Amino acid sequence: MKKAFVHIKGDIFGGLTAGIVALPLALAFGVSSGLGPTAGLYGAIFLSFFAALLGGTNTQISGPTAPMTAVSMVIIGGLIAANDGSVEKALPIILAVFMLAGLMQVGLGFLKFGKYIRYIPYPVVSGFMTAIGLIILITQLLPVLGYYAKEDKSFVDSFTPQAEAIILSNILQEEAGEGLLVLEDFSETVSRGQGISNAQILEESQTLAAKSASGVLGALRVLPKALQQISWIEFLLALGTIIIIYGFKRITTAVPSTLVALVVMTGVAVLFVPSYRPITAIPQGFPVPKWDIFTELSLAQITPYVFTALTLSLLGAIDSLLTSVVADNMTKTRHKPNKELIGQGVGNTISALFGGIPGAGATIRTVVNINSGGKTRISGMVAGLVLLFILLALSSLASTIPAAVLAGILVTVGIGVMDYKGIRAIPSLPRDIRIGKIGISSEVVVMLAVMVLATVWNLVYAVGIGLVVASLMFMKKIGDLTASQSVVSSGSKEKLWEDEVAYAELKSDNIAIKHINGPLFFGSTDGFQKLSKEIPKAAKIVLFRFDRMEYLDQSGLYALEDLLVDLSKENKSIYFIHLPKQPRYMMERIRLVPRLVPKENIFEGLPDFLNQVKLLNDK
Repeated sequence: MKKAFVHIKGDIFGGLTAGIVALPLALAFGVSSGLGPTAGLYGAIFLSFFAALLGGTNTQISGPTAPMTAVSMVIIGGLIAANDGSVEKALPIILAVFMLAGLMQVGLGFLKFGKYIRYIPYPVVSGFMTAIGLIILITQLLPVLGYYAKEDKSFVDSFTPQAEAIILSNILQEEAGEGLLVLEDFSETVSRGQGISNAQILEESQTLAAKSASGVLGALRVLPKALQQISWIEFLLALGTIIIIYGFKRITTAVPSTLVALVVMTGVAVLFVPSYRPITAIPQGFPVPKWDIFTELSLAQITPYVFTALTLSLLGAIDSLLTSVVADNMTKTRHKPNKELIGQGVGNTISALFGGIPGAGATIRTVVNINSGGKTRISGMVAGLVLLFILLALSSLASTIPAAVLAGILVTVGIGVMDYKGIRAIPSLPRDIRIGKIGISSEVVVMLAVMVLATVWNLVYAVGIGLVVASLMFMKKIGDLTASQSVVSSGSKEKLWEDEVAYAELKSDNIAIKHINGPLFFGSTDGFQKLSKEIPKAAKIVLFRFDRMEYLDQSGLYALEDLLVDLSKENKSIYFIHLPKQPRYMMERIRLVPRLVPKENIFEGLPDFLNQVKLLNDK
C-alpha cells in the first residue's frame, strides 16, 4: 500500500492538471455529440476514474475523444431521428447502445483482443482520423457562425407541409392501432386533425429542419443560409477562442491554452456581451443512474444495434491502446492491453448508466498528466474526482460558458486530429495501381476511400469497407509475390537451388522440380492447377520441394490436390522433400497423403530422394 503512494504528490498534481485540461473538451464533446455538455462531463468523470482504477496503463487519462464523439454523434443523430426527433424518447436506447459497447470492450479484454490491434492497416486509421477532423470542422461551422436551423423561421416554414403530413400519418397509425380507422368514415380522423395545433406543427417542422441541417452534408446544405444570417457576436467569440488557443502556445505551454481561451472568452462574454448564447445549463448535484435503460427497453429493441455497439467498442479499443503506446514511450514502461480494455469497458458501461457519452484514452490529457508528474493510476482517478468537484460545486459557473467558445475549441480539435503525416506521404507512396496511363498507390486509394465515405456517408461502414479493401489488396500483393517466386518448369530450365547444383541427376529431362516459395493460400492459387501442363511430357518424376512453404490453407490444399491428380493421370511419380508440419497435417486430413503421395515418397532431405530414385533405376 505504501508503495502505491510513493508518487502521490506528482499523481495529485498530474491528475489536477489533466482534469482542468479535460473540462473544456468534455463540455465541447458533449455539445457536439447532441446530448449536451452534461453528458460530456459525466462521461469524463466516470470513464477517467474507473478506467484508471481498473485499466492497464498507469498514466492514462480517459474521457470523451474526437473519434469516439464523432461516431457517437452519428449514432445519437440516427436514433433521435428514429424517435420522432425527441432526445428524451431516444435517450434510453442511445445509452443502451453505449452500455453495450462498454460491455463488449470488457469482453474483448477477457478474450485477449488487445494484441490484435496492431494488425489494423495504417491507411484505414489515417483516413478515419482525417475524416473525424473534417466532420468536426464542417459540423462546427454553423455554431461558429451563430446559425441554428431550428431558429431560422424561413427554413423551418419550408418544412411545414412535410410536418403536417407526418402528424397526419401518426394520427392514422394511432387510429389503426386502436381499431378506429374506417375507410368509409374518416370522421374520427377529421376530428383529431382539427385538434392539431400550430405549436405541434411548428415543433415538428423544427425537428425536420434540425435533422436536415445535421451531419456534414446537412451543414454544407445550409451553409449559404448561415453565411447570410451570420451572428457577428457568436463568430467573434469563436474566432477569439481559436486565436487564443493557437497564440498562447507561442507564449508558454506551462498553462493549457484551451483552458486560457475558455476562461478569457467566457469572461469577455459575461462582462461585455449580455446577448451571447450560453451552453445548456449543467444540473448541480451527483449524477443519477438512468434505470429506464433496463425498465423501458427490451432485448429485441437493442438487437438491431449490436453491430453499431461493436464498432464503437472496437474504435474505443484502438483509440485507447494507441494512447497507451504513447504513454509507454514517454514513461519507458509497458502497458497491459487486455487489462486496459477491461478498464475502458467498465468505465464506458458505468458512464452510460449515468447518461455520459463514451470515450477512450485521451492522448493530450495523458501527455499533460505525465509531464505534470503523474506516475500511477491514482493520477487518472484524481482527474475524475476534480471533474466531479467542478460538477458539484461550480456547475452554475460552468453553465455561463458561451456555446460559440466551445465551437471554437472543437474547431481546433478538428484541425489537430487530422493525420497530416499520412496526407503528406501521398505523393511519395509507390504507385502500384494503373488506371490507363495514371498510376496511384493502393494505400492512397484505401485512405481516400475511408476518408470520403466516413465524411459524407457512414463512419462505421467506411471503416469496414476500408478494412476489407486493404485486406484484399494485401492478399493480392502477397499472392502475386508468391506466384512470381513459384514457377513450374523442367529441372533443366528452372534455376536449381544451391544444394541441387552438385547433382547431375537433377539436370536430367526425366526429373521435373517444383520449388514452392512462400505460403500456398487462396491469394496465390490462381492458375496453380494448370501447372501440370507446363511439366515436360518426358519427365517421369516430379519433385516438390516444400522447404520454403510454411503454410497451406484450404484453397491452396485443393489447388495442390488438383495438380497432383492431373500428374497421377499422366503416370508420373510424385515425391515430396522437406514437407513442414502444418502443410502435412492439412494433406493428411483429406488423405492427399497417402492417397496421391505415399508416405514412402516423402523425404527429409535431397540425398534420401536421390538414393531412392537411383535404387528404382537400378531395378
